[in-house]
Amino acid sequence: MKKLINDPADVVAEALKGMAAAHPDLLRVDHEQRIVYRADAPVQGKVGLVSGGGSGHEPLHGGFVGPGMLDAACAGEVFTSPVPDQMMAATRGVDGGVGVLHIVKNYTGDVMNFEMAAEMAAAETGVEVVAVVTNDDVAVQDSLYTAGRRGVGGTVLVEKIAGAAADEGRDLAGVADVARRVNDGARSMGMALTSCTVPAAGRPTFDLGEDEIEIGIGIHGEPGRRRVPAAPAREVAEMIMEPILADLDFTGDDGVIAFVNGMGGTPLIELYVVYNEVATILAKAGVSVARSLVGPYITSLEMAGCSVTLLKVDDELLRLWDAPVKTPGLRWRA
Repeated sequence: MKKLINDPADVVAEALKGMAAAHPDLLRVDHEQRIVYRADAPVQGKVGLVSGGGSGHEPLHGGFVGPGMLDAACAGEVFTSPVPDQMMAATRGVDGGVGVLHIVKNYTGDVMNFEMAAEMAAAETGVEVVAVVTNDDVAVQDSLYTAGRRGVGGTVLVEKIAGAAADEGRDLAGVADVARRVNDGARSMGMALTSCTVPAAGRPTFDLGEDEIEIGIGIHGEPGRRRVPAAPAREVAEMIMEPILADLDFTGDDGVIAFVNGMGGTPLIELYVVYNEVATILAKAGVSVARSLVGPYITSLEMAGCSVTLLKVDDELLRLWDAPVKTPGLRWRA
């Protein structure tokens, strides 16, 4: 195992110290609870947005804390859910008096712990909490980690668009409705060229042969739909796009946000090769692209591979997508 770390047990704590040192204008970090807050939280009169999950997926979630996106993110150990006490503390810490939205990826531990935190926060502080669970992964219906589809790349789009809705002053029900609409209109599929190595484990999460790739992989190394021989980007894009386009009708006048995500170990030049293939497939399918996003935004440590997310949009969702955002991991018009 070759990694730029000190002690595997200290990776998350030291990474959070690095985030705080790198972005003091944007972030405030509770190192004891391992919570990343936007520097001005809580913002009075604004719905607070809290998300979180296991570390190792950076910039998700802590890199998306700031104006226009999340108010707080809870950091678990690598690929391990945060605990309810963290989530409850974050909920209290972002409560501006009008309620808090939890954005939760559909993994069993995350869902259970966020539910417990919401109940605890309501009982102890009276804050109103609504949860939206993301489940955009078309690769599987069920896995060892989920009941139903997993929350993957669509989570980034939910956090951005719901964050814009909260920043423009919508109430809790309105922000939650936007988040659900984004999740309902998003579909994702991923693939892996290589495994990744969790620092505490010191060995690859799974084995792939030199001439094998995994189609439909999860962000924690969960098995995909099938293992196939290595193939050119054109064929890989077709294998990813076919189940996405089969699952939802993306045709229409308003188009889609097309998001090609890197899993952590794939260079940007390759992601643009994949995006070119995705754009060609969409054009042939009669799907117009309204906006695009290309880069490593929800990663799996150093896994080589990519995922594609399509979001069916309308004028309102596009306006919220285009709204200013200022976070370490995503920034425009700010």
